[in-house]
Amino acid sequence: MTQKHLIIAAGGTGGHMFPAQALSEAMLRNGWRVTLSTDARGARYVGGFSHAVEIRQVSSATFTRGGVLAKLAVPFRIFGGVATATWRMWREKPDVVVGFGGYPTIPAMAAAVLTRRPRMLHEQNGVLGRVNGLFAKRVMHVACGTWPTEVPEGTDARDVGNPVRAGIVERAGAPYTPPGDWPMNLLVFGGSQGARILSDVVPAAVALLPEGMRHHLRISQQAREEDLDRVRAAYDAMGLRAEVETFLHDMPTRLAEAQLVICRSGASSVADICVVGRPAIYVPYAAAVRDEQTANARGAVDAGAAALMPESKLTPEALAEVIQSILTQPEAATRMAIAALSVGKPDATERLVALVEKLAEERA
Repeated sequence: MTQKHLIIAAGGTGGHMFPAQALSEAMLRNGWRVTLSTDARGARYVGGFSHAVEIRQVSSATFTRGGVLAKLAVPFRIFGGVATATWRMWREKPDVVVGFGGYPTIPAMAAAVLTRRPRMLHEQNGVLGRVNGLFAKRVMHVACGTWPTEVPEGTDARDVGNPVRAGIVERAGAPYTPPGDWPMNLLVFGGSQGARILSDVVPAAVALLPEGMRHHLRISQQAREEDLDRVRAAYDAMGLRAEVETFLHDMPTRLAEAQLVICRSGASSVADICVVGRPAIYVPYAAAVRDEQTANARGAVDAGAAALMPESKLTPEALAEVIQSILTQPEAATRMAIAALSVGKPDATERLVALVEKLAEERA
């Protein structure tokens, strides 16, 4: 029996690469041959991929970086990448091609269209990225990590979810300890680099909480290197136990132990929180071009699992009011935790695998 071949096209950021890695691992377990098509920038994120995955670098580029000459060269670099990918795809005839977004996706997805190979996309955010938007009407399915996702009319959108790490799946639905007159864990993070606005506002908001509540708090906060000292000093001045680091290790355990989470609403962050099932306050990144972080939080907010606080309204006073509202109502906080579970998808990887397998069967 001929081994089935999957080409995964991804790159640009870790947000594209993590679900691609999760799919690659699952398909390898199912006996498939897996090739990752990316560019030099995406290749920086391949460290987590299995050595069994063939890494194939193709030429691609983005109009958002570089000077005038670099921008003028973009169409030629993309065309070269598409031509190379098309020649390879015509020879290899892969069973399925899956794109995860980012400019490195363009050559492989364009080649899949030109050679008429079975193809689909996975979109992590609640709004299609530029490249996924370009191909959405030219693929069989768009697997949505966030539901609902805004897609062009006539697109076959599927509610799949964003794959989460094994450590998160192991803690899916971990029992929630409601807030009360005992130690309460407040988890604060802002994506891979931490968010300066959270370093500015969260300690000031905590300082406004009633003293009795404040001294029950155990805080874990991610912050940028340049913000560490002032955030630590703010909590020290309040006499609070606070762990403030540039990177918070063992996030699955921290999520499982948290009474409340305050964070950006990146697609993977929302997925992790909802799979574990924790109340959250989401602060969408205001500079996002398509406001995708607001869209990412929509499902959890509509379900009653989270509060949404736009940056324009994130003052210490407003945040303190929301924190106090959640931590003084244990039954309501528990309902938020249960609501988060209702929109979490711990089986997102399996759903994605099923779509890929189905595409291959339909082609056969």
